Amino acid sequence: MEILHKDIEKYVSEWSEEESDILQNVARETFLKVQMPQMCSGHYQGVVLKMISNMLQPRRILEIGTFTGYATICLAEGLSADGTLYTLDINDELEEVFSKYFKASKNGNKITFIPGNALETVQKIDEIFDLIFIDADKHNYSNYFDLVIEKTRIGGFIIADNVLWKGKVLDQKMNINTLAIHEYNKKIKNDPRVENVILPIRDGLNIARRIK
Repeated sequence: MEILHKDIEKYVSEWSEEESDILQNVARETFLKVQMPQMCSGHYQGVVLKMISNMLQPRRILEIGTFTGYATICLAEGLSADGTLYTLDINDELEEVFSKYFKASKNGNKITFIPGNALETVQKIDEIFDLIFIDADKHNYSNYFDLVIEKTRIGGFIIADNVLWKGKVLDQKMNINTLAIHEYNKKIKNDPRVENVILPIRDGLNIARRIK
């Protein structure tokens, strides 16, 4: 199922801010060299993430799931002058791909890559975050939330990607990943510490704001 009609997606991309040369190169190399390139955030979602980050002007961002760094570069755009973005990924083999683009981007000096299992590495970061972006293994979404909610400042945001899973969340019989995503959405809806909205952008973004 296409969440957004292809013609509408083309229109909103065409009439939104243009993709930078660096992001074009990230996307190009991802689709040429990396397995499952569709995991790359892409132009329209990237613009949305950049806009959210610029609205918040966060001092600390945590990203769980780096992949080839497209979303990382977009999120880093809104960092405050003394800001830092920590990005975590278990697959350090892709560091060769994204590291050169991080260095070439204007905020590359604010990005810190931490390899390893995020369920472990996130616990070693002694920071309170203004913005958290979850885009890693789907069956651990709820576990990631449990780990980061107390690391999110009151008024801070947790954004989870792929929460519509190409419409499979509507299936009567869900596979393990779809069920994990559906359970995550239920968890966020029912957690009194946050308020949330799901936006049908690309594959779905669940945006939660910590309120207590």
